[in-house]
Amino acid sequence: MNLPPRSLAPLLEYPPSPPPKLLEQLRIHLRTRHYSIRTEQTYIDWARRFILFHNKRHPRDMGAAEVEAFLSYLAVERNVSASTQNQAKAALLYLYKQIIGIDLPWLDEVVQAKTPKRLPVVLTTREVRDLLMQLNGPMWLIASLLYGTGMRLLEALRLRIKDVEFERREIIIREGKGNKDRITVLPENLIVPLQAQLQRAQLIHERDLEAGFGDVHLPNALSVKYPNAGKAWGWQYVFPSASRAIDPRSDGVERRHHVFPESVQRAVREGARRMGPGVTAAIDSGDERTGGAMAGSAKIITPHVLRHSFATHMLQAGYDIRTVQDLLGHSDVSTTMIYTHVLNKGGRGVLSPFDAL
Repeated sequence: MNLPPRSLAPLLEYPPSPPPKLLEQLRIHLRTRHYSIRTEQTYIDWARRFILFHNKRHPRDMGAAEVEAFLSYLAVERNVSASTQNQAKAALLYLYKQIIGIDLPWLDEVVQAKTPKRLPVVLTTREVRDLLMQLNGPMWLIASLLYGTGMRLLEALRLRIKDVEFERREIIIREGKGNKDRITVLPENLIVPLQAQLQRAQLIHERDLEAGFGDVHLPNALSVKYPNAGKAWGWQYVFPSASRAIDPRSDGVERRHHVFPESVQRAVREGARRMGPGVTAAIDSGDERTGGAMAGSAKIITPHVLRHSFATHMLQAGYDIRTVQDLLGHSDVSTTMIYTHVLNKGGRGVLSPFDAL
């Protein structure tokens, strides 16, 4: 009696599953190459917008004219910044080359929007002091760390317990911008408040463990290599969120994330409004560099401004520009040199001929 081989039986019984849809393919490709969750969300969002803009046509059926029309729409009708337009182009470039598998030279030739050179907004030491006096609790500590260490907002929020070195007075920043690690200074006056914050975080972690939770997201495949590391105290966030939520990179696993950046932006925005009279406008945005408020000095104050102020005040104090470059995590010293331009502008750097009359 001739029977089909046993290995063919499942193939005869179950049809092959359909391939994932385009946006899901994009998500899988970004995740397997360890792109950050924010990059993943941004690229998928731009691909979705591009498809919807052209009435849900498949990108495979479109070409240079459609891409240029979309980028022109962003610049002309939506009036987006040059960096936003270039971000959209990078997402579409990734979509076509990596997912669709079509190497289209015309996409490289699409005009790159020229990013204008802007001087950063910098607060005076008095303005920094006034702003911090308007904050309290964890929001005060986070803002103080941004100014005291030069960290970016997400770098501060993603800080883990194990990366705070009290004895050596330093903070290790893991997977910063460009997926780089670096070390920055831990201000001596923030040691006691930071230790108090760790005690609060430990109480939250202990309650999570008692409730059967306490597992935190781990980078890369550490959760596979060390299954219990996610519940270890050292891997917990310094600034845990007030509530648990489903991890978007897991199969429905409930975890406690860190404080949302929008919470810090909102606290700084409201604190800036209370600094003095003359508040006339506020900008609401998800971008940590633009979502801020105008204080009495008419400066747009955001959490990222505290990083700019750290760099400028370090240079004013006489520290070498290379030292400031390392603390900020800049790949090129030319990026750090923008703060020397701030120092050289206005009355601090030059003598006006009017004053010599």
